[in-house]
Amino acid sequence: HVPRIRIHPDNPDIVYAAVLGNIYKPTQDRGIYKSTDGGNTWRKTLFVNEQAGAVDLIMDPNNPRILYASTWRAKRTPYSLSSGGEGSALWKSTDSGETWSEISKNEGFPKDTLGIIGVTVSPKNSERVWAIVEQKEKGGLYRSEDGGNKWTQVNSERKLRQRAWYYTRLYADTEDEDVVYVLNVRYHKSTDGGKSFNTFNAPHGDHHDLWIAPENSQRMIIGDDGGAQISYDGGQTWSTYYNQPTAQFYRVTTDNDFPFRIYVAQQDNSTIRIKHRSDGSSIGEDDWEETAGGESAHIAVDPLDNDIVYGGSYGGFLTRVNHKTGTVRGVNVWPDNPMGYGAEGMKYRFQWNFPIIFSKHDPKKLYTFSNHVHLSENEGQSWELLSEDLTRNDPAKLVSSGGPITQDNTGVEYYCTIFAANESPLKEGLLWVGSDDGLIHVSKNGGESWENVTPSNMPEWNMVNSIEPSAFDEGTCYVAATRYKLGDFKPYLYKTSDFGKTWTKITNGINNEHFTRVLREDPKRKGLLYAGTETGMYISFNDGQNWQAFQLNLPIVPITDLTLKDDKLIVATQGRSLWIIDDLTVLHQLDSAKKNATTILFKPKDAYRTKGRAAIEPSKTEGQNHPAGVLTQFYLKDWDKKDSIALTYMSMAGDTLANFTTYSDKKEKKLKVKKGGNTHVWDTRGKGAEKLEGMILWWANLDGAKAVPGTYKVYLNRNGTSISETFAILPDPRAEVSLADMQKQYDFISDINSTIDKAHKSIKKIRKITSQLSAFTKQYKGNSTTEDLVEKATKMKKGFEEIEKALYQTKNRSGQDPLNFPIRLTNKLAHLNSLVSIDDFPPTEQDIAVKNELTTKINAQLKTFDAMIDREIKEFNKAFNDLKLNYLFIEE
Repeated sequence: HVPRIRIHPDNPDIVYAAVLGNIYKPTQDRGIYKSTDGGNTWRKTLFVNEQAGAVDLIMDPNNPRILYASTWRAKRTPYSLSSGGEGSALWKSTDSGETWSEISKNEGFPKDTLGIIGVTVSPKNSERVWAIVEQKEKGGLYRSEDGGNKWTQVNSERKLRQRAWYYTRLYADTEDEDVVYVLNVRYHKSTDGGKSFNTFNAPHGDHHDLWIAPENSQRMIIGDDGGAQISYDGGQTWSTYYNQPTAQFYRVTTDNDFPFRIYVAQQDNSTIRIKHRSDGSSIGEDDWEETAGGESAHIAVDPLDNDIVYGGSYGGFLTRVNHKTGTVRGVNVWPDNPMGYGAEGMKYRFQWNFPIIFSKHDPKKLYTFSNHVHLSENEGQSWELLSEDLTRNDPAKLVSSGGPITQDNTGVEYYCTIFAANESPLKEGLLWVGSDDGLIHVSKNGGESWENVTPSNMPEWNMVNSIEPSAFDEGTCYVAATRYKLGDFKPYLYKTSDFGKTWTKITNGINNEHFTRVLREDPKRKGLLYAGTETGMYISFNDGQNWQAFQLNLPIVPITDLTLKDDKLIVATQGRSLWIIDDLTVLHQLDSAKKNATTILFKPKDAYRTKGRAAIEPSKTEGQNHPAGVLTQFYLKDWDKKDSIALTYMSMAGDTLANFTTYSDKKEKKLKVKKGGNTHVWDTRGKGAEKLEGMILWWANLDGAKAVPGTYKVYLNRNGTSISETFAILPDPRAEVSLADMQKQYDFISDINSTIDKAHKSIKKIRKITSQLSAFTKQYKGNSTTEDLVEKATKMKKGFEEIEKALYQTKNRSGQDPLNFPIRLTNKLAHLNSLVSIDDFPPTEQDIAVKNELTTKINAQLKTFDAMIDREIKEFNKAFNDLKLNYLFIEE
């Protein structure tokens, strides 16, 4: 934990760090550290004791040699939080942090036991220093007018110092020495030096940091449990916090809808359910909504109704939400609100983050877990007790959290609780539970009896964070545990194959300081495992015998939970929101036979014929959408730019629908490849119509029709050698029409594109002809020998131009010109493509009628064009030949 970093204003190589250190164990690695080489090396210049680290650090803006720092004795265990005691103090340095003197012993500063202290100095008056102090009797805001030599308490309001360990931050205004801000649940501003405060709201609560622009104190950035917001008017108004993906999620699950939704709970925010893909180009606010429970929830979705959702929160809070009706019902197992109390007196101990699951076999069975197992078969109307206490139930650890100054009982430190639970996907009633105090129990009979199967090789008091019964073998189960709350950052993963009689530790390959939070088994490939740790992802292909990093483009971030759905891996993080791998099938296909292959084409995952697409450039404010179409994965052991690589998508009848090559000169058909793994997305569209350079079309679509659901083939050709795989395109389950209707739509759009393509290719020829005719008339005008030919050329040019004008509005030069110059035949026909391709519906009778009418008119113009080519151009060229002039070249 490094709460503060300060940089010298004139020499960026001089850096100071306030290091709180590991709050779960005593350590020498805490205090104030200084670097004079930009962070390459560090020296510790202030150390108090092994339990007290540095928590705040401020540099005098007018004299960078002067620094103030606070140290704080803080200790956490799985069942307690202690703030204050020996080592909590305020310090000052006048020699650039080389030496420090304690100024919390000076006159006026509160005596006895101190807790956390925040400090700031006024940029307008370096002698004015404020400190906000956690202390039992005389806590509050203190001010010094002489650089910390003497102190006066100026405010003792509890709103400034409530829940001190979580807040205790203050900031001096950069332009007015009487203005100071104190951050807490809300933020507070004083204009009289701290004597009185007005309270303000930012878009979110629980504020932890504030930046005030040195040259203009109206510009501010506030950081809180919702993210960061910006103000340009001194905090009167703030920007939204929907500006960066910094959500801290707990557990993750999904429903069975299409597209399926992801359910998560956010630290100090709502629970949400969000579509994993949208019908647009990104995943935005319209694609998610709040759901059941609160910030610390496990969430369970009714297997029979995706709109019935159960969610928990601290204090045993449990709600049932009906999204169809908007109703919310509290269904707590025991609704005796424990807020402010320790765990010792609770009838049932529910952890801050207690499990809730539905049976994988009986959709009426809803389980939740305190230190006992509870079952409801009537949607929470009543609960049946299914177990005795399945924890260590150690009275010494069932205590009020907090002290020695302030108590803090929220449920986070409620201990000796069931923390992870799951049911076997293979056998009904085969239940596994793990406790936060290190026990694992199994029941083979739906909870009638329980057996303690805690691994003998697992250290005591491990927090069992996830349990994963195997989808391949009834007796196999995987466990992820952690001891970080005991100061131990080692990974702990275990596997049993005999219902817990024996266990094997399976952490080979995982960094020894990457503590483990979750392990999930891939249900499609036996032995394929995924593990989430405090510092990223790992993968094993051999049932945990060996692990390797599986980071790819995922940020280095704590992984709090994983779930798999439809061959996708969904990752919940603590600080970087949600991430998905959309296609795990390539991992299912990896085998030793492919190990030495130079070129591999993986069988594409079946794709849905849906709306929606992934934006070309990912949005900075919205989620990245699922790729639209068929994901084709292939591997090139080596790659040379001279290699010719092509992907061709074909119907089973052998018709080519799309072709992409490394040598194509068309951007949309260019295949990008690299050495190693490659992914290509085909949008399932067949051949479209050509759009000529500079064309202005109004509400018109030239794209190919989407392929009709069915079976298709893809060929990977490398330097003349092809390999192929089949795949399926599936109908959108929401579609209201039959495959026959989709075929009608496909045929209709394909016919339109064929007609337009012929017309546009003819326009290209017309433009080349008229250009040549113009050049001819310019060159031979006034020449009596060619007078007749010039006149004929002028007449032909006008005739060709009339055809082009009938097909396309040649006056259009900018996007809204069609409002002034009416659109012509090909634009009108292309509009039918836009109209009919809006969704999965066949053309209406009137669509067909208009299409036939427009097609007839276009064909008439093309017939005229062909006749002019056959007759007039031939005659013209013959006359050229007679006069020994150059032929007029017509591109075929």
